[in-house]
Amino acid sequence: MAKASTKGTKTASPSKLSDGEVIDALRAVPEWAELGDQIQRTYHFKNFVDSMNFAQRVAQVAEVDQHHPDILIRYSKVTLSLSTHDAGGLTSKDFAAAAKYDALAGK
Repeated sequence: MAKASTKGTKTASPSKLSDGEVIDALRAVPEWAELGDQIQRTYHFKNFVDSMNFAQRVAQVAEVDQHHPDILIRYSKVTLSLSTHDAGGLTSKDFAAAAKYDALAGK
């Protein structure tokens, strides 16, 4: 019997978190702030090269997880914004990604 292909299929997106769940989840990533339907954090580095290296590591993790942040790079600062667009707001995926990016930055 042939194995069914899963290529091109999407996994179900987690459910959007309630306001209370978002508040609770922010406790685990205290340097992140809620801005509307997203969370955001700015990381500070020594120089532009360090910022770019961090952004590259974020990109690698995001690609594996198939959950991509918006990235803004301003010389020694990298701002990441996370939201689960499929769910229309914040989900557990956003907070899991935030924790991974904090670990990448050594925070």
